[in-house]
Amino acid sequence: MNPPLARDPVSVYAQSVIAGEVVAGELVRHACQRHLDDLQSGKSRGLRFDLKAAEKAIKFFALLHHSKGEWAGQSFELQPWQQFVVGSVFGWKRADGRRRYTVAHVEVARKNGKSTLAAGIGLYLFLLDGEPGAEVYTVATKRDQAKLTHEESKRMVKASPHLARRVTVYRDNLNVPATSSKYEPICSEGDSLDGLNPSGVIADELHAWKQRLLWDVMETATGARRQPLFLVTTTAGHDRKGIWWERRELCVKMLRGLVENDSLFAYIATLDEGDEWDDESVWAKANPCLGVTVRVEELREKAREAKDVPGKQNPFKRLRLNVPTDQADLWLNMDHWDACGKVDFSETDLQGRRCFSGLDLSATTDLSSLCHVFPPEAEQEPWKAVWRFWLPGDDLHERAKRDGVPYQLWAQQGWLTLTDGPVIDYDVIERQVLADAQRFRIESLAFDRYLANQLTTRLLDHHGLPVVGFGQGYLSMSGPSKELEKLVVGHTLAHGNNPVARWMAGCVSVRVDPAGNVKPDKSTSTSRIDGIVALVMALGRAMVAEVVSDGGYEVW
Repeated sequence: MNPPLARDPVSVYAQSVIAGEVVAGELVRHACQRHLDDLQSGKSRGLRFDLKAAEKAIKFFALLHHSKGEWAGQSFELQPWQQFVVGSVFGWKRADGRRRYTVAHVEVARKNGKSTLAAGIGLYLFLLDGEPGAEVYTVATKRDQAKLTHEESKRMVKASPHLARRVTVYRDNLNVPATSSKYEPICSEGDSLDGLNPSGVIADELHAWKQRLLWDVMETATGARRQPLFLVTTTAGHDRKGIWWERRELCVKMLRGLVENDSLFAYIATLDEGDEWDDESVWAKANPCLGVTVRVEELREKAREAKDVPGKQNPFKRLRLNVPTDQADLWLNMDHWDACGKVDFSETDLQGRRCFSGLDLSATTDLSSLCHVFPPEAEQEPWKAVWRFWLPGDDLHERAKRDGVPYQLWAQQGWLTLTDGPVIDYDVIERQVLADAQRFRIESLAFDRYLANQLTTRLLDHHGLPVVGFGQGYLSMSGPSKELEKLVVGHTLAHGNNPVARWMAGCVSVRVDPAGNVKPDKSTSTSRIDGIVALVMALGRAMVAEVVSDGGYEVW
């Protein structure tokens, strides 16, 4: 016999999702089924659902008023999915009366009201959580990011007469002198993190956190509180080695029943595997406010742009459909990159042929790359690229763990050369360049002129190689970057299926200036891109050679 249907807003939403009345993805369905299952069996684990506590938290939002946009001045009306989140977080209790969940991870696409929701939850923790001397912090690695959600909390207080009478607002500080409670934004940039005793932490846009240190500090600081809450609100990211991905993976495993964690709540609204990103029927899975705060007409327009401009596909998938991507801004389409590997060739085939080369010498403790590109010598022949990669051999396991790639395997397979010691041995690179100069006809060897060192000086002065400094700005990089994209999309670049180069191609993002010029951007790329930078420089030298051969002029 089926248990009777619960009529509270949390359970009603969960039942509607499971019944298929609400369009939802797999992970949201798991979250809803977990709630319904725990209503039946949670007591055996010391868990109970406190309906009054859930309703109290949900009703609190009626005291809040929107402060901007088309809803400015109106009371905050929680949408069903938001009622599910708020009611779950504050309604579930342990046997001793403490809140069940100490961490709540809420991940939805942009414009679904997650930052506004976070601001309201922060105010509830600050005002009505019953925590003596409550300390609530909106936390981010950058001050501007930390203030975004906090500014919404301030505006809510000022727009809500009931709260404005109780709360003192002074710059970024909200406080209630009667209870010694405060609510502030803090960041790891300039703020002292010593002596914090947070009862609530609002971590907005966790995907933007570059390091986990701030997470660890705040998590440790909550240890003295009776029932602290760490709330994460974020969209999907692209860095799968950061704290966001670590937390998301834990949530996914928990929702799928692979690990048990009764103190973790997760609501992840995203597409399912196999869903097509341009299929309107699945957009509601990532946008639970579709038709309310998210207009389907706007999503259609953005989807059309993403179809026409490949560089907009990843941002659309990640930000508007909450789908994790491999990089910040799609540049080199990896399907096209892989299609370029269908042309088989060997270095023996290239012996004696003219080529243009790029040498990207990184810091002494990191990867260095050399790329040779060979222009076509026959009709229908693609350009060909050959790489050399070097890495210090010491601490290889830690390097592989840091970058998430199999350096040892690549070295065993011959794709990567390990040099002895903790730093790059430039003598090894020099010998390889000279050996390649004997094998191939290097017409020009480009290097970053700001990273000139004894190696490039010796190659030019002692060995007479045609070494040329190559600028890393838009003027030098944009032309060959666009040429590389054209070669990849046209499947006219044969790259020999080099796995190190493929990894880097999947990491690289580009920076675009107002004039539409582009260049690879190491600061926003998800990992190493040295081999792609070397390829772009090599193509740049080849393009200059073509201009000069046509009667033009080379200007430096």
